Amino acid sequence: MIKFDKLFQTLKKNGISQYNLYTYRDVSRAQIQRLKKNQSVTTHTLNRILNILGEGFTLNDIAEFIPDSQQQKEE
Repeated sequence: MIKFDKLFQTLKKNGISQYNLYTYRDVSRAQIQRLKKNQSVTTHTLNRILNILGEGFTLNDIAEFIPDSQQQKEE
């Protein structure tokens, strides 16, 4: 599973709100909801968010990979 909890922490630290994303940055509300629920999103969306954050940010700043076997242990 890929979790996007880090995304919202990174956005907050950089002063970028969800409102800013969908109003001014062309990220749909549906995509933001999918990210909040750790559902699948396109690489286009991830690329757009990283471009919004700017140079120096990587996928590691917005996502975390948790192997399925580890997630099943947590449940």
